[in-house]
Amino acid sequence: QVQLVESGGGLVQAGGSLRLSCAASGRTFASYAMGWFRQASGKEREFVSAISSRSAAIYYADSVKGRFTISRDNAKNTVYLQMNSLKPEDTAVYYCAADYGGSTHYYYESSYDYWGQGTQVTVSS
Repeated sequence: QVQLVESGGGLVQAGGSLRLSCAASGRTFASYAMGWFRQASGKEREFVSAISSRSAAIYYADSVKGRFTISRDNAKNTVYLQMNSLKPEDTAVYYCAADYGGSTHYYYESSYDYWGQGTQVTVSS
């Protein structure tokens, strides 16, 4: 069992930055690939970024490539999402998720076993 708690969301102006954190419980964090998804109001949840268990593989959605950076610290059981050059269209609830063993289908919600409760990110124009 893994519990995930996101933090770091908030209100920021367009062009600004935020750093999201996702702290995981348990001693097997290094066995999980981790992903970030987001859901804007009235829209379906969408893939944002993913990182393999040892950070060897990293993936981004085209919409955030070059602006967002995912990283993880297995010693701290934490995954991060650094978000720069934020746009109003980045406004959403951001969720982190854990995928035991990792999957080639990192962009599918169904690949993930555990989810956090989400943190709101609001970007004003």
